[in-house]
Amino acid sequence: MLTSGCAVSMDSAVARIRAVDPNKAFSCGKLNSRLLENAISSITGCFMAHRCPSICLAMFVGALSVGSADARRRPAQGSSLVTPIVNAAPALAPFQHVRFCLRYPSDCKSDPTENKRIDLNEETLELLKRVNHSVNMSIIPTSKSYGQNLGDGWTIAPDIGDCNDYAVTKRHELLENGLPSRALRLAVVKTATGIGHLVLVVVTTNGDIVMDDLTEAIRPWQSTDYHWLKIQSATDSKFWYQIKRAAVRPSGSQADRRVRLANR
Repeated sequence: MLTSGCAVSMDSAVARIRAVDPNKAFSCGKLNSRLLENAISSITGCFMAHRCPSICLAMFVGALSVGSADARRRPAQGSSLVTPIVNAAPALAPFQHVRFCLRYPSDCKSDPTENKRIDLNEETLELLKRVNHSVNMSIIPTSKSYGQNLGDGWTIAPDIGDCNDYAVTKRHELLENGLPSRALRLAVVKTATGIGHLVLVVVTTNGDIVMDDLTEAIRPWQSTDYHWLKIQSATDSKFWYQIKRAAVRPSGSQADRRVRLANR
């Protein structure tokens, strides 16, 4: 299921299916098809699940196979310093972020005395992984309409939400855990298929890494296949900048090859 302006979260869908109680998944040794239909329908947005369960199940299993294979190929976060994201010209803040700051002013405060990078030690990495996983699991993906009625907006910790809600919730939880605002920067990207998407960039002593609702992996920003558009300012959370395009796209960087421990 593609959300409005957000891409699919296959990893969280897989995790939700795996979380189904095995004692309820089978009845008298047979698969509880209704439970599976409901799980697939609610998680993947496959609205054919009740009418054509076999078709939808085949689609879902195929997607899981592709997703699992892709996850194995994803590079882990590196431990050596990689090229950071570079600001270009000032950019307009996303309109929904302006509304978000009016609704959640404490999440848009800036402190120039804070560290602009986080020391990526074992404790911090575990915190990032825990928050990334818990938020990915706690919000049910859905499509939101950001139309003229202004009915929808970026929301912290909703029951259902899109990529924007995942990103701001992760940032909020990391702020609550004492991480500096300057090192937690929302970023607007486009996926390889051209879908608008919001992620959280964490600026660390080992480079800029990405927390994403599309994967449980926490990756260097260069290891994504995104087209990077603009990013929240490190000095003032209400301002945004265009992102300077890298002259050469890294391919299999030393940071990716050397360390593959972050997501194990």
